[in-house]
Amino acid sequence: MIPSPAFHAGPTPDAAEEVLRFWFGPEDVDRPEWFRKSAAFDAEVDLRFGLEVEAALRGRLDAWRRTLDGSLALVILLDQFTRNIRRGTPEAFAGDAQALAIARELVGQGHDIGLPPLRRSFLYLPFEHAEDRAAQEESVRLYTALAAEAVGPQARTLAETLDYAVRHREIVARFGRFPHRNEVLGRASTAEEIEFLKQPGSRF
Repeated sequence: MIPSPAFHAGPTPDAAEEVLRFWFGPEDVDRPEWFRKSAAFDAEVDLRFGLEVEAALRGRLDAWRRTLDGSLALVILLDQFTRNIRRGTPEAFAGDAQALAIARELVGQGHDIGLPPLRRSFLYLPFEHAEDRAAQEESVRLYTALAAEAVGPQARTLAETLDYAVRHREIVARFGRFPHRNEVLGRASTAEEIEFLKQPGSRF
C-alpha cells in the first residue's frame, strides 16, 4: 500500500462516494441490512461493487486514501463488502488486514474525529473484527469514547456498538480468536470452543 499523505483538498473519487451513498444512504441512519444475513442484499453488493472489492484487495484503489471519505469507503469495501459477497468462505476475511491498517493509520493521526459518529463506528469495525487482543482493547476504547459522545437518535445505536465491541473482546481474550470462524477457515476447534459455540450469542 502507498503511504497515506496529508489529505488532499480535492474531491473524493466518484466511485468512493458511491460506496458511501449506498452504504449509509442519504441521511446516515441505521439500515437493517448492515448486520443481518440477506442473500438479496449480498447479491446487490456483489453486482454493484464486486469489481471494486477485487480492485481494493489487489491494492489498486490506494489512491482513495488521499481523502478521508475515500479512506472510509476503502474500509467499507475491505471490511464489510467482502463479508457480503464472500459470505461463508475464507475470502470473507481477505480484506481484514488491509482494512485494519487503514483504520489504524486514520485513528493514529486523529483523522477519525472528522467523521460523523455513525461513519466512525464503521471505521472502527476492523479493530473489532481482528483476532488480536491489542486490537480488541483498542476497539473497546474507541467505541467507549464514541458512545460517550453520542446524542440524539443515534445514542442507542452507538451504545449497542459498544456492547458488541465488549463481547468481541471477551471472546478474543478467552480464545485468542473467534471460534465461530473455525469451520469456514478450516481450523480445528478445541473442546472448550465446541462447548462455547453451543451457547446463544457465541456467533456474530
